[in-house]
Amino acid sequence: MPSIHVHFLPHLVSPDALAGGTVVVIDVLRATTTITTALAAGASRVIPCREVDEARRVAAALPSGEVLLGGERGGLPIEGFDLGNSPSDYTPDRIAGRTLVFTTTNGTRALERCRQAKRVLLGAFVNLRAVARCLRSTDHVRLLCAGTEGEITREDVLAAGAIAHRLVTPDAPLTAGAWSRCELDDQARIALDAWQATLPPAELPFTEAAQAWLVRALEASRGGRNLVAVGLARDIADCAAADRFDVVGELDLDAWQVLAR
Repeated sequence: MPSIHVHFLPHLVSPDALAGGTVVVIDVLRATTTITTALAAGASRVIPCREVDEARRVAAALPSGEVLLGGERGGLPIEGFDLGNSPSDYTPDRIAGRTLVFTTTNGTRALERCRQAKRVLLGAFVNLRAVARCLRSTDHVRLLCAGTEGEITREDVLAAGAIAHRLVTPDAPLTAGAWSRCELDDQARIALDAWQATLPPAELPFTEAAQAWLVRALEASRGGRNLVAVGLARDIADCAAADRFDVVGELDLDAWQVLAR
């Protein structure tokens, strides 16, 4: 029987528990949204780095005309980097055909937790449908929320619940029959309940009203409030643009790079 496990923070699950499984890393505001946007805009690959100095070293070893440095610390662009962590920065004219070396406060660290997994996908609201499609042939799924500085964030929990909803709801467009009878751990049930309690299950696909609700929900989250505080409230609507892209980033664990699939 298929199963869904949700982990609200990376440090709440051991790397051994993720070993050999399929993991979806979620950092809605903003790392997994931005990486997905970059891949959809034609980036050839994304190399995630844990630290700023590491990102600079990796980028320096690549041909200068083929690489861009992107990311944030404290929500803001990093001095000397080409791009920040705003999805709207990653347009085809800037990123197409290039390698992005990328580091963020929470998202790229969550990816590090998955080194023993068999398969690692990047999930967000912007590729919700595509992620669900990728998971249809998988029996056991782990949804890993990045959180913010070691604390659970509502936006990531809601996205985990939205992915679970797409898999288990009998009338969801992409649900395989077996998923409607899957097992959910307690954290998966909490995430699913949170999603279904605040967005009516009938709102599939997303209506204009549902989209507006999601923007308000993200604005009210801790991550959303942080973005407002640093003058980047415009990013919230981009991160709430559900099903905008039909692209899923998959982390090649051997080469340590994210490619579009």
